[in-house]
Amino acid sequence: MPSQELLIREAKESDLLGLIGLFAADAVGGHGDTTDPSAYDDYLRAFRTIAASPDQTLYVAELAGEVVGTFQMMITTALVGRGSSAMIIEAVQTRANMRGQGIGAAMINFCIDEAKVRGMRMVQLTSNAVRKDAHRFYERLGFKPTHLGFKMTLK
Repeated sequence: MPSQELLIREAKESDLLGLIGLFAADAVGGHGDTTDPSAYDDYLRAFRTIAASPDQTLYVAELAGEVVGTFQMMITTALVGRGSSAMIIEAVQTRANMRGQGIGAAMINFCIDEAKVRGMRMVQLTSNAVRKDAHRFYERLGFKPTHLGFKMTLK
């Protein structure tokens, strides 16, 4: 863990440029994220949608006043599992030069603790199939690769 105190907090609109930079720097994700100013309104619209949702929260990990990581938590309730709720962790990113310092583990453990407090049935996440290091990381934290995911890109 870094020598300074890591702060995990809800993201603010003023964090948006830093968050966009984190996602745009991810060459593996293939999400088309960009720091091009013409895309800013798309990110702002998404940020405001997440912020307005009672079932979604976007967080940042901050170190010495800088955003060094981010993740999103979503709560979903389904009839399966006797109507229980689950937490989905999405969009986990740690700044490339800060990886291996415990920031990702702190973010995921924050989610797990929050899920326990809220009485969730489970915590789940997906990871790009090519991210073998991330898979080992999640398995070290106690996650098991129990399902195979499918996606269909529409635009």
